[in-house]
Amino acid sequence: MLQRFSAHIRQQHLFPTGQQVLLAVSGGIDSVVLAHLMYSAGFPFAIAHCNFNLRPGDCLRDENFVRQLAAHYGVPFHLACFDTLQYASQHKLCVEDAARQLRYDFFEQLRCEHGYAAILTAHHRDDSTETFFLNLLRGTGLAGLHGILPVQGHVVRPLLPFGREEIEAYARKHCLDHVEDITNASLDYRRNQIRHQVMPLLRSLYPAADHALQQTILHLQSVEHLYGTLLASVRTQCLVTLPDGIVRLSLGSDALQSLSEPDRLQLLFELLRPYGFNAATVADILVTRQSGRVFLSATHRALLDHGVLLLTPIDSVFDVAAEPLPNISYRVEPHQPEGFDPRRLPAGTAVFDADTVTLPISLRHWQQADRFQPLGMEHCTQLLSDYFTDHKFSIRDKQRQLLLVDATGAILWIVGCRTDHPHRVTPGTRYLLTVVVA
Repeated sequence: MLQRFSAHIRQQHLFPTGQQVLLAVSGGIDSVVLAHLMYSAGFPFAIAHCNFNLRPGDCLRDENFVRQLAAHYGVPFHLACFDTLQYASQHKLCVEDAARQLRYDFFEQLRCEHGYAAILTAHHRDDSTETFFLNLLRGTGLAGLHGILPVQGHVVRPLLPFGREEIEAYARKHCLDHVEDITNASLDYRRNQIRHQVMPLLRSLYPAADHALQQTILHLQSVEHLYGTLLASVRTQCLVTLPDGIVRLSLGSDALQSLSEPDRLQLLFELLRPYGFNAATVADILVTRQSGRVFLSATHRALLDHGVLLLTPIDSVFDVAAEPLPNISYRVEPHQPEGFDPRRLPAGTAVFDADTVTLPISLRHWQQADRFQPLGMEHCTQLLSDYFTDHKFSIRDKQRQLLLVDATGAILWIVGCRTDHPHRVTPGTRYLLTVVVA
């Protein structure tokens, strides 16, 4: 087993073999065997242990055992003690998820502080099979069926080629002491139910079940890799990041519309999953046609705008009130009709009949009931919402659009777009009011 272990690490380049790595050691048989293999193979390592204070007496026993193990191998020892129940309550997590989060945060902190090349855990082939069944029953999709990956970021699992029986046999051969977590035998946990009930039944029905399942998991890993490669290509076609950081996704893109409804749902789910959206919300997005509808995930906000989704992080959702308004400058001067051409005004500049405008003037954003009499419309006004629709303003464009108003509240100018009719310059205009917004 030692030769296969060393060869596997080197052939798969799991971690730089000349650099020190961090071993997560609970004191159980799997992590004890991993430590012995690493020591016997001559790989430099340190040991980290977490005391979660969940089993009075046993936790202290485990801590002392691992401390002595590190001393026996003459390697650095790191310890963290957690109030796991309190952390779980504060963060609204189950105890298992809280413990997982605490230990991996601790390991990553040690990796950064001490420069360890990788974090090694003792997950093995049977753990991967159990994870496969747990995710299969949860309906997590393809991504959950690849079992436990050998490398995820800085976390490495060098025991994945080995099963529980091999590990136990190695421990017996080398007379390795370990501590036993009494919860490993409890059927209160679904993983243990699979370990002690489902797998023995499968092995009795299909003696080659372990090998067959491992091959299936490897095939699924390859399929997921291929799927991810193809999905990355589709993602570049469908998702566009705008200059302000907002992500734009067109629901009418060819990549989506060319698919059947189930496939369209699956593809949209894959595109939106990195932004925290679940399958139910994605299905709702597909059937919704109401522009202005907002969908929320734990991390992002999706605004539906005429068949386009605009994705923004929740902590940076666009807020027009938070944006500073541009500066306004103006001047009043006699009107000289000769040579005056309003079509040649610089960008951000508009001209009005000064005698018709009540000063001071100011800028504000659009409001729902605003009305406006566009230049050239002599006898009636128009809702700004209708103007925006006619000119294909997006919801975000409407929110950001500035209006120039005078002291009476009259809308003089949809800034950058259209001035109004009543305050236009005519042959009878005596004085020009030239306004610059910048």
